[in-house]
Amino acid sequence: MMASARLAALIFLATTVAPLLPAADARAEETQRAVLVTGASTGIGRLIAERLAADGHFVYAGARKPADIAALSAIENIQGVRLDVTVQHDIDAAVKLVEAGGRGLHAVVNNAGVNVLAPLIEIDEDELDFLFDVNIYGPYRITKAFAPQIIKSQGRIVNISSISGTLSGPLYGIYAMSKHALEAYTDSLAIEMDILGVKVIGVEPGNYKTNIFHNRCDRMMARGYSAEGSRFEEFVAPRVEQCKNRPVDTDPEPHQVAEAVAHALFDDKPKEHYLVVPEQRQAGWTIGKALEEVVRLNEGHEFSYSRDELVEMLDEELSPSSP
Repeated sequence: MMASARLAALIFLATTVAPLLPAADARAEETQRAVLVTGASTGIGRLIAERLAADGHFVYAGARKPADIAALSAIENIQGVRLDVTVQHDIDAAVKLVEAGGRGLHAVVNNAGVNVLAPLIEIDEDELDFLFDVNIYGPYRITKAFAPQIIKSQGRIVNISSISGTLSGPLYGIYAMSKHALEAYTDSLAIEMDILGVKVIGVEPGNYKTNIFHNRCDRMMARGYSAEGSRFEEFVAPRVEQCKNRPVDTDPEPHQVAEAVAHALFDDKPKEHYLVVPEQRQAGWTIGKALEEVVRLNEGHEFSYSRDELVEMLDEELSPSSP
């Protein structure tokens, strides 16, 4: 069913925008293909940049602080680039820098992201603005700005989402909102860009070691965030104490995420989505939630499907011939 819907969308777009396809020879292979990675100073972005550079690809690694840019540029096959995804001037300058590099651009990895934690009915609106400016408008701005170069190379766009694009929970609502939105953006963009010879892929990591937790805590502490007076004190207080104590992050390094991104960027047949988690239970949370939503959408209405019909749909999606 889902495969049929995707096919119908592709057929519709093909009849309207197929003339916009770039010339067939625009995808000529280069000895060293270039990739732009946003949010590359630490964590997942840094490992992605290092992995791609070690594989011999050239990486334009986006960062904001001069020290991080210099450190990235000191690595072979990496050029650190001043790039704040919320600042259009930075983005425009990065586009010109990549164009001047003369390597073309095979791919963009939209990795830059932030996290904010608070009850939905108590959080300040400017916190939503901050989070969405990075997590949603950031990929939108970067993709729009670099789209001409990616279309010319018939390359790829990889969006780093999260299992929070499927899951949600108390205090994590606005982060989940942003990642749910990024999932929708990725799926729609994939259908549109497929007509232009560009593959768009989502990568959904679970809990890995990154700086996003400490950055979130720094912001909470700087704003004087407290559980005092909250209707949700039982949830908020432990998170505030956790930030004050700044425990060592015991999650594994995100090498599996970097591996998935490398596959998405350069394999002849990349997957549409990569769920990358360090343990079975995180996969269970995510897939179980997706199945729960299917069941809830199906139950108790005029057009519900029977169990056998649902199983038939699942078998269709699991078929090797399914897109």
